[in-house]
Amino acid sequence: MAAADWTSKQAYPDAKTAETEDIAWECLRRDVEYERDYDVLGRSERSDAMSDDFRRKWGLSFRR
Repeated sequence: MAAADWTSKQAYPDAKTAETEDIAWECLRRDVEYERDYDVLGRSERSDAMSDDFRRKWGLSFRR
C-alpha cells in the first residue's frame, strides 16, 4: 500500500467533501493489524471461509 503524507493538504484535496467510507478507508489502511491480515489473505488461496472471516473481522463488503 502506498503511503501518503497524512500531514500534507495536497495529499487529501477532497477531505472536506469526503464520504464516510473514504475517511474510514484512510483509517483502516493505516492499521497495522489490518495490513498484516490483508497480506496473509493475499498470500492465501482466498478460500471463501478466509475471505468471509476477513470481511467480518474488518466490517467490509466487497462488490462482486
